Amino acid sequence: MSNLLQQNMERFSKSFRSLEEAKSFAKKLHRGNLLQQANRLLNTQEGMDHLYHCANEFDDAGLFLNTPWDNPSKLQPKLVAETLKSKTPDATMEILSELRMLAIAKGNCRSQQVTAKEASHFLNEVMASNVDLLFPDETEASRMEVGDELKRAKLLVQFLANHLSLKTILHSLLEEIERLAVQRPIMVNHIIDLISAAKKSGYSEVSQGDQEKLKKYDDAITGPTLLSRQVSNRLGYEEIIKEKDPEVQKREAEGFGSSMKQTGLVCPIHAELLRHLSQSHPELIATALALNSEGKANLNVNMTLVQKIIEIAIYPATSQSIYGLARFLERGVLSVPSVAPVLRRLMVLPIHFDVSKKLKRKDVTANGVLIAGVISALGQPLGIGQGLNPTCQSARGISLWAQHAPTYLLELVEGAARDRGIVIGLEGLPLYSSLLSGGLAPNLNTELDPVSLILVPHLDRIYSEMMTRMLYRGEDGHKWVNPAFYGHWVLQGFTAVTDSYTRIVSNYEGFVRCFYATHHPDYNGGHELIYPNPVGIFVTNVHAHFLGLHAISIQRIKKDPRGKWRIYFYNPNNDGGQDWGQNIHCSITGNGEEEGESSLPFSQFTARLYAFHYNPLKLGQTQAVPRETLAKVEKLAQESWGRNYTWA
Repeated sequence: MSNLLQQNMERFSKSFRSLEEAKSFAKKLHRGNLLQQANRLLNTQEGMDHLYHCANEFDDAGLFLNTPWDNPSKLQPKLVAETLKSKTPDATMEILSELRMLAIAKGNCRSQQVTAKEASHFLNEVMASNVDLLFPDETEASRMEVGDELKRAKLLVQFLANHLSLKTILHSLLEEIERLAVQRPIMVNHIIDLISAAKKSGYSEVSQGDQEKLKKYDDAITGPTLLSRQVSNRLGYEEIIKEKDPEVQKREAEGFGSSMKQTGLVCPIHAELLRHLSQSHPELIATALALNSEGKANLNVNMTLVQKIIEIAIYPATSQSIYGLARFLERGVLSVPSVAPVLRRLMVLPIHFDVSKKLKRKDVTANGVLIAGVISALGQPLGIGQGLNPTCQSARGISLWAQHAPTYLLELVEGAARDRGIVIGLEGLPLYSSLLSGGLAPNLNTELDPVSLILVPHLDRIYSEMMTRMLYRGEDGHKWVNPAFYGHWVLQGFTAVTDSYTRIVSNYEGFVRCFYATHHPDYNGGHELIYPNPVGIFVTNVHAHFLGLHAISIQRIKKDPRGKWRIYFYNPNNDGGQDWGQNIHCSITGNGEEEGESSLPFSQFTARLYAFHYNPLKLGQTQAVPRETLAKVEKLAQESWGRNYTWA
């Protein structure tokens, strides 16, 4: 042990004793000095090990008293990464919190809030969410870009991995891969990162079953067919496939199509095969896309246009849009008469220089990337995500239009790409995005699909301006904004559970009765939804603590395979399989969900509902809703988000 390390340990011990002896009101004064001393130890494994052996005393010393880390049961593993990488004292607190959790998991520290099993599960999720730190890329760029906070974060995650079962972590990784892939997002970068990280760690660490699953996903992005596994790059594959007879090419098409359909992931070499087939064997395009009967029929009717789309937009850099193309054809979007002409217009659209810079990818023109993005959005309307942006309303709009107004969406895309501006009216007055500023995301995180990348800034500014103009109407502004923003299918009736200004919940029973009488088939006369309904929900964490308001869309209401009524909805927040506490787990598969949907039993969803639209002329049997149902919903509401509101 070096003299410097020994000195740093002694300084930390001294500052820790000062914190321990301080009165509760003075803990904050001593905490700053302790964090400075802890920082000096977090740059080495030996220093971190010293802190770990002190972790069982952290709570008794009051280290986390009156901080967000005070109660370990309320911590969320998915929020750890952002805090770890921050250049603030919070990063040090986060590391010390993880070391405390490790001490609990290993039985070296007892907690009244979490068990050893819960702590272990928490840390496994932390590592699964930080695989980029656990298995970093060994590149010159990654080494040069590492700052002190990132070094400490990597040391922590690797320290945790050394004390916990790597096999368990890898199993968690695989579960995360499967959970995300089944939702069929347009943006799959995170899934690919998870697959790469799991692969780096070695297949031998997991069970035979997990090895086979992991290989399936790995093959899907690297080479799912015999010939694709024989080449190291797409150029080699392009030369080989041209020389093969039609039967071999058919088998290759079947292999690529089957892998894509199973996983929702696309290998870049798939693009080379599809481009070749489009030129030489167009009869095999349907096989390479694994199309169902509806998709094949639409392909045959629109073969020339599809070949043009492949020529302009399908390249290795845009290969994931091949899945979007398959779904685009299966959804029959080209059956809408006006879609094809607008698509052709977008192919030759003069794209604004600034927009072109955002879209450009290797070997693909800006128009090609735009077409690839449009095809994915129209093919996977529930795969659109808001990314790391507070723009759920904008993502919801793109999803709604992709499903029910594709031509309108394409016209918005055209305006945003060519003119860097769009126009949407509010009560007879046009709002020009190019003349507005601000919005909820003025500094947009750009990890988005091409359509969202160029359209969301404009939608965000217009939606925010609309809400601003509704501020003094005395009611929730969404009542007027949603029909103006989204379109004619948004019903004019509207109700919200709380008063926008006083945060008072009044007549909650009437709110719930109205929702049941307008949406539940047992009480609304058996009517089904015609269009998705944009609604607002209270978001809660795994402990049912209120986090905020969120915009989603109810897609449909139907009985699940077990005969129970469920609400199937679109959540633009990138991951629909969330845990909202109180045993309310949003399901993404196994309960009749279509790809991209989440679902909940009717009563559980209602308990998180904030506001909805309805037709006041089709109000069903409000008084027929059983009192025990009302009581169940109200109890869930009061014991979760309701704790942040006043109940009249």
